[in-house]
Amino acid sequence: MKFAVVGAGAVGGYYAARLARAGFDVGLVARGAHLAAIRARGLWIWSPLGDLVVHPRASADPAEIGPVHVVLYAVKTYDDDTALPLLPPLLGPDTLVVTLQNGVSSAARVGAVVGPERVLAGPTYIATALKAPGVIEQTGTHRRIVFGEVDPTRASPAAGDAAGPSARVGALAELLRLADIQAEPVADARVPLWEKFIYLAPFAAVTGAARQPAGVVWSTPSLRATFEAAVAETAAVARAEGIAVAPDVLQRVHSYMEALPAGTRSSLLIDLQAGKRIELDALAGDVVRRASALGVPTPVMATLAATLTPYREGRSAR
Repeated sequence: MKFAVVGAGAVGGYYAARLARAGFDVGLVARGAHLAAIRARGLWIWSPLGDLVVHPRASADPAEIGPVHVVLYAVKTYDDDTALPLLPPLLGPDTLVVTLQNGVSSAARVGAVVGPERVLAGPTYIATALKAPGVIEQTGTHRRIVFGEVDPTRASPAAGDAAGPSARVGALAELLRLADIQAEPVADARVPLWEKFIYLAPFAAVTGAARQPAGVVWSTPSLRATFEAAVAETAAVARAEGIAVAPDVLQRVHSYMEALPAGTRSSLLIDLQAGKRIELDALAGDVVRRASALGVPTPVMATLAATLTPYREGRSAR
């Protein structure tokens, strides 16, 4: 089984290393100092689960990797213009592309390039950081991917399981588990994508606008109220789109925030404070666009998105 990873940074690189360690043929599409380090010294993972180093194929040119069975697509959404054109050389007759990007619109963007019938999607839950070129550090032990069909009618379910994940999703989950990845196949990827989005888009927007981590947001009454209002607005958009999110999704977000370490920053806040581009369009911006199309009021999310707009392309935000 051949895998390729486009976006071999903190998330994609980690999963690539796990797959390579398990003996799968893995090719990384990388660039710059990260690519040079992987070629020279291998890809290193520092982890509470045990450190490891692997030596996968790596190239800036996907044509050098060639067609594979499965592509993991894990780039930041603001890099899509340059990353999506890297996908076609990796495609064979039956290649699947699994997008792990933030937000709920990635599958449509990827499908426009590779064909919607090839695309699987889902959120991933992992805490990793690129510490140096070729070196990824994992904090905690989560390495979870919840994924499935974006259009549940596109593929047939496994035999005898009409309500479960499709056969191809179930088969891929078994392969990922062989690599010690916590794979959870689902029938409809839109539900877990939106349930994460209902938390993530408001969390990124509030922490970014306030320039504060989770603990300050949750312990400051006005910021907490803003966050909770933003979560409720995003959940309303999900339901207006016909997504069957859990009835208690707001309570789940509350419980998650209660347990979150106080110093936790959203990736948007991390990028913002580093002067990098931010995933505004895929998070708060997408909530506002979808809400406008559906006639759902989202005044809090709209205000947060407007506040962050001057930083969309990156500038100092300290």
